[in-house]
Amino acid sequence: MVAAGRNVINLGIGNPDLPPSEIAVNKLIEEAQKSYTHGYQSYNGAPELRKSFADWYARYYNVSLNFETDILPLIGSKEGIMHISLAFVNEGDTVLIPDPGYPTYESVSKIAGAKIVKYNLTKVNNWLPDFDELRRLDLANVKLMWVNYPHMPTGAPATDAFFTELIQFANEYNILIVNDNPYDFILNTDHRSILAFPGAFEVALELNSLSKAHNMAGWRVGAVFGRADYIATVLKIKSNMDSGMYLPVQLAAAEALKANDDWYEKNNVAYRERRTYAWQILDILECDYDKLAQGMFVWAQIPKKYKSGFQLSDLLLDKSKVFITPGGIFGKNGENYIRISLCATTAQLKETIQRISDLKL
Repeated sequence: MVAAGRNVINLGIGNPDLPPSEIAVNKLIEEAQKSYTHGYQSYNGAPELRKSFADWYARYYNVSLNFETDILPLIGSKEGIMHISLAFVNEGDTVLIPDPGYPTYESVSKIAGAKIVKYNLTKVNNWLPDFDELRRLDLANVKLMWVNYPHMPTGAPATDAFFTELIQFANEYNILIVNDNPYDFILNTDHRSILAFPGAFEVALELNSLSKAHNMAGWRVGAVFGRADYIATVLKIKSNMDSGMYLPVQLAAAEALKANDDWYEKNNVAYRERRTYAWQILDILECDYDKLAQGMFVWAQIPKKYKSGFQLSDLLLDKSKVFITPGGIFGKNGENYIRISLCATTAQLKETIQRISDLKL
C-alpha cells in the first residue's frame, strides 16, 4: 500500500525510534576511528561488555554473575533463541511454548526438529501459566520451556510467586527454563530476573537485550546469562555461527549499560505520553485493555461485534490506512485481541485518532 502511494500509519512492529544514549554513540565513533578495532573478535565477547552486563544485573536485579563464565554476549538476543535451541534440543524432544507468544520460539523449535507443545496463557490467569494445567500434559520428553516476562504481546508482568513456582516445576520435571527478558525497562521500574530467585541457576537461563531498553535494536547486542556450564554449551553452537561482534559496538554497548535511572526515566516519559494516545485509540475502538501492563505495546481485547482481531485489523487498514497488529499472529489465545506498538510518534498516534474517529465502525 505504501508502494502504491498510500499514507499508511504502521502501529505494528516494536522498532524503537528513540535515540540511544549520547555516550554510547560517541564511544562507537571513537572506537571505530581506531585502526586496530576492525578485526575478528572473541566468541566470548569483549571483557568490557561482559563486565558491564554483570554490573547491570547486580545493580538492577541483585544478581551476582561471574563476568568471565556466566555471561555470553550475543548478536541480539534473537540469536540466542536459535543457539539455545540447537544447544539443548535434539530432534524429537519436546519444547513448551507460550500461547500467545513470540512466534520465533516456535519457528526455531521447528528448525531444531522439536515437537512443539503450546501452553495456554489467558487473561483470567493474568497471562501466567496454569501449573495445574501444565502438569496434566505429557511432560516426559520436555527439554525446554520458553517464558517471556514482562510478557510480549500482553505486557503482563511476572510475580515473585510465579518465578518461585516455575523453578520448582522445572526441578520436578527436569526442564530447562529460558526467560526472554527484553522489555523490563519499558514502562516498568519493578525489575525482575528469574536468576534472582533461589535455585534458578540450576534450571534456568535468561536472555536480555539492549534493543528495547537502550533503543539499540539495529546494533544487535544482547546476551544470555546463567550457570557457567550452560553458557559453555551455548558457546559451542555460537562459535560455529559467527566470528564475534564488532568491537566498537561492544564497547559502546558497555557504555550504554552504565546509564543511570534518569536516562531510563526520560525514555519512559516519551512512552507514557504515547501510551495515553494509544489508550484513546482503543477507547474509540471500544476495546478493553490493562493500564498496568508493561513494555512497549498495548494489548487489547476487541468488542464482540468483530469475529477476530484479524477482522478489525483488516478493517482499519482498508478504511483508515492504519495498521494495528492482530493478536492471532501470536497464537490462538490472541485471536480476540489486537496490539498497538508505542514505537510511533505522537503525531502519528494523533493522526490515527483523527482517522478512526471519522469512521463509522
